[in-house]
Amino acid sequence: MPAAQMNSANYTPDEKDYQILKVLEENGRLSVREVAAKVHLSATPTLERIRRLEQNGVIMQYGALLNHKKINKGIIVICQVSIREHNRKAAKQFLDKIHSFKEVLECYNIAGDFDFMLKIVSESMETYHDFFVNKLSEVPHIGHSKSIFVMNVMKQTHQML
Repeated sequence: MPAAQMNSANYTPDEKDYQILKVLEENGRLSVREVAAKVHLSATPTLERIRRLEQNGVIMQYGALLNHKKINKGIIVICQVSIREHNRKAAKQFLDKIHSFKEVLECYNIAGDFDFMLKIVSESMETYHDFFVNKLSEVPHIGHSKSIFVMNVMKQTHQML
């Protein structure tokens, strides 16, 4: 591999890497041998590529896609949040607190009328209300927020390729 690709700042996956990523997105539980067979490589170079993808931050984590209703998380809420102060200290304090909440699955910095968009899961409307009143509204620097309640999940995936 060229030296430029070994430096993670300059690392760019090649076509074979993308094939491996697609296979792992579809089923992250496959063995290296199974992945290798699907991408037409032997196990050793496949393992080396997977490790390189992990070390360079292309593969951030392995996980399972869960059915929220089957694990008593019946409410999904998209919460848009604006912060009052737009500086690094305020953003860091906000994000540090958001990262500590197990209810918040995802947090995006967005453009538009709001600064952040949160994906939140909760057991019920009552538990979301408790979270909102006793945790989220206590986060420093929040200006205003808007909660959007998901009525039905029409598509849910983690696959990008």
